[in-house]
Amino acid sequence: MQIAPGRRVALNSVEWTIEAVHGQYGRLVLTDDDGRAETRSFRWLINHPDLRLLPKPQEPGHPSPVAQQPRTLADLTKDQLERARLRAAHVLEAETGFREGHPARALPGEPRPAYNPDLTTLTQRRYAKAAEMKAIPRPEAIRLGLQHLSYRTLMRLSSLSGDSLLLACADGRWTRRCSGHRSITKEVREAIFAVKAECRERASLSLAARHRLMHQYMRERFPAFPTEKIPSRWTFATVWEEWFGPGGARPRYGRTAEATAEAGVSGRVVVHRPGQVLVLDSTPMPVKLRETVFGDAVTATLTLALDLYTHGLPAFQLTLQSDTSVDVAMLLRDVMLPLPMRDGWGEDMEWPYAGAPADVIAEFTGHRVAALPFFAPETVTTDHGGPYKNHDLVEAEREIGCRILPAPDRQVRGRAPVPHRPDHALRAPAGFHRR
Repeated sequence: MQIAPGRRVALNSVEWTIEAVHGQYGRLVLTDDDGRAETRSFRWLINHPDLRLLPKPQEPGHPSPVAQQPRTLADLTKDQLERARLRAAHVLEAETGFREGHPARALPGEPRPAYNPDLTTLTQRRYAKAAEMKAIPRPEAIRLGLQHLSYRTLMRLSSLSGDSLLLACADGRWTRRCSGHRSITKEVREAIFAVKAECRERASLSLAARHRLMHQYMRERFPAFPTEKIPSRWTFATVWEEWFGPGGARPRYGRTAEATAEAGVSGRVVVHRPGQVLVLDSTPMPVKLRETVFGDAVTATLTLALDLYTHGLPAFQLTLQSDTSVDVAMLLRDVMLPLPMRDGWGEDMEWPYAGAPADVIAEFTGHRVAALPFFAPETVTTDHGGPYKNHDLVEAEREIGCRILPAPDRQVRGRAPVPHRPDHALRAPAGFHRR
């Protein structure tokens, strides 16, 4: 596939033009006939389930047919290839008298009397083969696809040989591409994508509910559209599976995957500086705590902020019972602000990082700074818990300037892997000292 500006492609039966290519970022810009532009990655385009290349239009005013990849023997299954070879063997026997096509590769008992090239003509062999096919039992002939092997068919296949003959003997329906659905008009397509967008923010809906939503959209958006021309539930189900896949994922993870794809974030992210990706997560503490000396033991929640580049912990919070969005917001505040030295802390707890002297840090903060790093996070990766999806916390993260990325079910590549649980981050890797 040649990706170049000006190349036209069809995605879900909609024609797009590659307007620009940014190879250094692995992205390209697609524009449709209405002038709408979208930025997509190369991986997204190549892995699209309904990607078709469009040739250049031959004449103005006439739409060009959709280019299709030519058929090859690799498109056939093992059983289909064996059936095509049996058909080609019958054609070669009628043409040469030998099922392999040459006397040097004659099988035992060949040539048969009705196909001996020294005693029969080509026309006689063709008529004999057509008569033999009619004498084969009907179920066997249908299984091998030989019920229509007539004299004229043998004449038509006589000019072919090798792989061309095998492809000609293969049933065209085996590799026939779906030609689309004539009932999916421009209005119906708009309704299907509107239903897709509506289902994104809702719980899992049944196929009947989606089909009913499509009817409601068509009735409200296109009141003059004939009701009898709206696709049936079975056509709607077929188109939905072709365009969006069978699904099966939980709705919240499906929304995360779609948001990640729209943001242009690929499955692997290379982290190359502190603060680029900050991982937030919470877990119940394996021990209970007492709020006071004589208080009851209660469950506490540990909320961690993990810097993916350094694998360090810039901040953490201990919350009695479960955490809230306010606790997570205060955790982000601790990430961005330096931690002051407290009474009783020794020199080993003071700012130890090379490249930034402790005197310089203390000069602009106004106090001695402890060892925890601080920075403004660029991307915050959270789980799907309720406190992390709170509107107030999301608004606070946007005010800080963070990009919010719910954690997908993928692995992020950096200097260290993302921990599956926050308590795993407490296991200090090589070069990291607990404080």
